[in-house]
Amino acid sequence: MMLELACGPGPVCGVDEAGRGPWAGPVSAGAVILDPDRIPKGLNDSKKLSAKARAALEEEIKDVAIAWCVGLASIEEIAKLNILHAAGLAMCRAIEGLSVTPAFALVDGNYAFKLPCPIKTVVKGDSLSCSIAAASILAKEARDRIMIEMDALYPGYGFAGHKGYHAPIHVEGLRRLGPSPIHRLGWAPVKAALAELAVNGELDL
Repeated sequence: MMLELACGPGPVCGVDEAGRGPWAGPVSAGAVILDPDRIPKGLNDSKKLSAKARAALEEEIKDVAIAWCVGLASIEEIAKLNILHAAGLAMCRAIEGLSVTPAFALVDGNYAFKLPCPIKTVVKGDSLSCSIAAASILAKEARDRIMIEMDALYPGYGFAGHKGYHAPIHVEGLRRLGPSPIHRLGWAPVKAALAELAVNGELDL
């Protein structure tokens, strides 16, 4: 799990995003340059780790990494750019926010985003590259915290539990309350909730 060593001289950062699939909230991206001599044990795709393991690894990554940063793209940017390009914007912000300029980036997935440095895409990279795995953990933990904060601002949808993804409480909240200010209005389930409110005379579209 050290693809970084095959990338040549210069700092190599791993890049991954979190939040392309949810119905609500921003999309986040992490960029991490790891120290080859201080690789945290247990790095893996953030979705395969328990919440406790992710939290512990996030703290360790931030402590031992040469550089790290998390970038975000807002609801408005997602609507304007579409989710794919908004994810790319978050990745750019994460890389540009690093305290060390990377010579190369390993990016999870197969889409060649236009980023501030040369890149190599790696399918299932969060299971193959330590730095991509680290980036995925930072991106997810940062976004999860935002969604917990949003749950306090917009109660009734269950954001703290499902983080904006599909869940019965989320569906029920949309039907009962309509979309919140952080919902992605272009998403099919959110549009369906708007249409249902309009049919019931609760919203003037």
